[in-house]
Amino acid sequence: MDNVNKPHNLSAIIRSCDAVGIETAHAVSTADVIRNRQRAARGSNKWVKLVLHDNIEKAYEALRAQRMQILVAHYTEGAVNFRTIDYTRPTAIVMGAELYGPSESAVFRADHFIYVPMHGMVESLNVSVAAAVILFEAQRQRTEAGFYRQPRLPAEYMKKRLFELAYPAVSKKLAKQGRNYPGLDEKGKIIR
Repeated sequence: MDNVNKPHNLSAIIRSCDAVGIETAHAVSTADVIRNRQRAARGSNKWVKLVLHDNIEKAYEALRAQRMQILVAHYTEGAVNFRTIDYTRPTAIVMGAELYGPSESAVFRADHFIYVPMHGMVESLNVSVAAAVILFEAQRQRTEAGFYRQPRLPAEYMKKRLFELAYPAVSKKLAKQGRNYPGLDEKGKIIR
């Protein structure tokens, strides 16, 4: 999210990320959005990590380190219908601010541009609606490729994340102390 600045749009995008199984969303945003992010993403913020970046360059650096193709939703020369992209590849989808679209830096550093074809009189969808439409196409392709049949994240990471989700206060306290998380039994109880 490249300066998506309305809390309800931020929340809706995070909810869509959760709905399709995305665990982490990245955002470049103003201080106001950072302060409001917990309220904006009620409920879904405990399932989807929101990683905040100071600028788009740092966000892209983090995404490229994960070897992601970076797609910017931007109707411009060379943009392709979002359905023609292969979302089975590691992919980051950049959505720009509601009023201004993606920043010049986001556009300059993009691998590809995508757009949602429209037949009505309005020029674009709401940013959260466009994000949902694109994310559900990615989910469709990944479902057909069998991505959701079994966990794709490393087992150790999954154990750590499960502990954080099941015991958020305890995990924060242990992290501050620099201590490892204890194991969980088959019922999800902490093993002492």
